[in-house]
Amino acid sequence: MISKRYPISRRLGISLVTAVFVTLVVEPSARAQEQTSQSPDLQQMQKKMEQLEKELLELKQQMNAVAGLSKQAVPGPSIPVTTDTRQAEEHAEQPKPSSSVNFYGYAMADSGFNFGSINPDWFDVERPTQLPSSKGEFGPDGSTFFGVRQTRFGVKSFTPTPVGDLKTIFEFELFGTGVDAGQTTFRLRHAWGELGHFGGGQTWSPFMDIDVFPNSLEYWGPNGMVFFRNVQVRWTPIQGASNVVIALERPGASADGGRYADRIDLQNIFPQFKWPDLSGHARLARSWGYVQVAGIVRKIAWVDTNPDLPNLSGTAIGWGVNVTSNLNFTKKDVGRFEVVYGEGIENYMNDAPVDIGVKNTFSNPTSPIKGVALPVLGVVSFLDHTWSDRFSTSIGYSMLNIENSNAMTANSFHQGHYALVNLLYHPVKPVTMGGEFQWGRRINFADGFNVNDYKMQFSFRYDWSKSFEF
Repeated sequence: MISKRYPISRRLGISLVTAVFVTLVVEPSARAQEQTSQSPDLQQMQKKMEQLEKELLELKQQMNAVAGLSKQAVPGPSIPVTTDTRQAEEHAEQPKPSSSVNFYGYAMADSGFNFGSINPDWFDVERPTQLPSSKGEFGPDGSTFFGVRQTRFGVKSFTPTPVGDLKTIFEFELFGTGVDAGQTTFRLRHAWGELGHFGGGQTWSPFMDIDVFPNSLEYWGPNGMVFFRNVQVRWTPIQGASNVVIALERPGASADGGRYADRIDLQNIFPQFKWPDLSGHARLARSWGYVQVAGIVRKIAWVDTNPDLPNLSGTAIGWGVNVTSNLNFTKKDVGRFEVVYGEGIENYMNDAPVDIGVKNTFSNPTSPIKGVALPVLGVVSFLDHTWSDRFSTSIGYSMLNIENSNAMTANSFHQGHYALVNLLYHPVKPVTMGGEFQWGRRINFADGFNVNDYKMQFSFRYDWSKSFEF
């Protein structure tokens, strides 16, 4: 005999009908007979009726539970539906904000005393390349400085889309550089957007690692680190704490004519950049911190438009490898480290001179001098320590070394050193104030001159942020 299986809901329905039939038909009839015949089994029948009523109640509860599971479309054991459960379900079903905009920034005031001297355009930072290359170049030692050039404003947005998250950032500060060096003026930092795995605009180069930057008051930062915001298009095939990034970046480089800078032969040489710089990095993140390995390849060319000999046109291949890391020694101690080496990557460095130097090649009569990519080594080692919720300290050292070409001037920059130690105080979370001692050192290429610079800086920073969701 073949038995036919029914769904649980149908079996529960049949049982319910049977129970109702017994309760409404059989039991009244039995009670009537018992009342007529005064059967001694009356007590047993009453117990049986109570048992059937109990089973009926259980069947109703099971049917309610099955109905609830059917609505949820989730298999599993029956769960009583309570008021708390309904409230949790209603809260979970509410749609989350689809987009957000965050306005943020801070006002910052810097003051201090420079015991040495530095290029006046960089009066409020510690840059070894801007220290004097000869005694008295920038006047007498000792000067007081004040400024608000680190003040910053930014806007970030986030919008989920069917093809990935859309993120944008627009940020500027008041620290003038380039033709605006030394001025308090608007300067673009980031103008960036990305959709899913692709992005474009101006932001950090993938060749750099902003997480190496210490918690310092001094604006410019360690001279031996890669630090460059560049216009680029990028692809991030792997996103998250561990990630992979590949980018094409805007090319650019600078050159030094060295001993021949004032020769007319060099006046008709122009740079040429036919190809973008190719850069990228891979980061592995774990509970102890992370390790990132970055690389870059670039072609630098220059064209001599003077038809007469010698023809000084040429090209150089720039390349670099940058290894960075943050190590969580304890919950209160974070080490920040970097080692970078390459050739012709000086404009990606935080404080380095030129990418191309002049080299004598007198053995070649048609090209007695040529341009070469200058090798560069950078090192960063810092420790950020948190004393408490209100106090923290950053201490560390950085170095940058250039392998100069033989036709560069004797007072060309060769090596720079940078170090600092500070104590920061947070009376409330959005406010930072503190003092910092800084040291910088410059060593020239061939004339034996070197100089040390010492500086004390005191700063007050007031952060703010406001987000809107819609």
